[in-house]
Amino acid sequence: QIRYLNCMGDTTEMNGLVLGLFTKDDDTYHTAKILTKASAEYDAQYDGRLSAALTQAGPMPTAGQTRIFYGLDPIYSAVVVAGIGDECLGYNDVEQMDELKEGIRNASALGSKTMQSLFMRTINVESFGNAESAAEGAAMGVWVYQEFKKSDKHLIVPKINLYNDCDYTGWQIGLQKAAAQNLARQLCEMPGNLLTPIAFAQAAVEALCKSAISVEVKVKEWARIMKMHAFLAAARGSCEPPIFLEVSYYGCDPEVAPVVLVGKGVTFDSGGICLKSYDEQRHMRGDMAGAASVVGTARAVSALQLPINLRCLIPLYENMPGPCALKPGDIVKARNGKSILVHDTDYDGRLSLADALAYAMNYNPKFICDVGTLSKELSELFGEFATAVFSNNDVLYEMLRVASVHTGDRIWRMPLWNHFTEKVVTTPSSDVQDRLKETGLPCTCAAFLREFVPPVDWIHLDTYGVMITDGVSHHYLRRGMSGKPTRTLVEFMAQLACKHSAAESKEEKMASA
Repeated sequence: QIRYLNCMGDTTEMNGLVLGLFTKDDDTYHTAKILTKASAEYDAQYDGRLSAALTQAGPMPTAGQTRIFYGLDPIYSAVVVAGIGDECLGYNDVEQMDELKEGIRNASALGSKTMQSLFMRTINVESFGNAESAAEGAAMGVWVYQEFKKSDKHLIVPKINLYNDCDYTGWQIGLQKAAAQNLARQLCEMPGNLLTPIAFAQAAVEALCKSAISVEVKVKEWARIMKMHAFLAAARGSCEPPIFLEVSYYGCDPEVAPVVLVGKGVTFDSGGICLKSYDEQRHMRGDMAGAASVVGTARAVSALQLPINLRCLIPLYENMPGPCALKPGDIVKARNGKSILVHDTDYDGRLSLADALAYAMNYNPKFICDVGTLSKELSELFGEFATAVFSNNDVLYEMLRVASVHTGDRIWRMPLWNHFTEKVVTTPSSDVQDRLKETGLPCTCAAFLREFVPPVDWIHLDTYGVMITDGVSHHYLRRGMSGKPTRTLVEFMAQLACKHSAAESKEEKMASA
């Protein structure tokens, strides 16, 4: 196939078309041909050539499969037909996912990646019935991290256009969500020797200030004045100075209480004095995945001009062994005055988040949402298939759950029982302790963080398990850093914005009456 394309002339002019096809689960031999609206119109425009080619090719492509055709029309160098799955799919309560949207994302991504492998410079993608999901799948599918490869070995990243559909709004929303997650993936993939705390701050400034977002870069002395001693203690072992980022977006009246997002930003986590093994360390450049997701979310919120106020707090540092490093048995005092007994220096993330959560009180937040890779036990519990969520508010959790259903980034609620709090606060020499040898470590971690949360609604996302993907579970994510749950956070913010707009509209109507 590639040899055939190479003899077509200049590849810089080549462009492809991605169309969709539904199948039926009870169609054993996959002979039923259910074209999408765009596929059917294309087929009619070119006298049934697509249907004839599909029939001649044998069984119809099912979910996760494609067929490539050449010479069907004079416009496109190649046409890829991607299988979506059963057309009757929708929300599956057991799977906690909209399976049709996920099928569209996968089909769009698989078709686009197939075109990318054929050196297409421009790819026209149909909407598959949902332009937003199609745009997400295509844009995330063709993204590839290749910054440090020689240019002659770079995979072409094609331009993606919407084909034969008028839902440009949905398409643009999908592109913005995908761009947010791709930004998070880009930051997570950067090697630790290059993406230091200062370099992360610079990357955040470059990405966000173009979007009319204010970014304040606070240094070590500022953190000392703010009494963030837990955060500074976690950063003590590295020669790279810690940085504290404050990101501000105002989408409505500045007097409206902001949503505060807190992202764990450990640009490399060796474990400190309690050193991690090689197998654990080799992925620890991505231990700032929470911070990366928060930066990506902020950019998407601004690009979509959502009518909410957003404040993002990101403590950035490295956790390294060194002459001044934190030691097991040390006691440090957090910003809210509570003393913390450190049992394990590998549990540094909760120290930095503790100070950031306490600092969030300065903004009288509507609620606080923190995101971070904290509990490796979740990799064994959920694999890469769900984010563990803890919350003190049922409504907040339900809104986030609905957002995850739409995005395909599943979440699962975990308990915040008093049992775990009692374990955290029961210590003779300090107010709280950072680790217990007993089971339930993700739950005790959440209980620990709750000790530093102001008296407001709060939701905690532990993303350790979803940090890395194998490249097989989702066609729209290549192997490596996943960037999850960025799109879910963006959808969550959009739901909050809609709720806020509806409340304002109701107040205006009551006032006019």
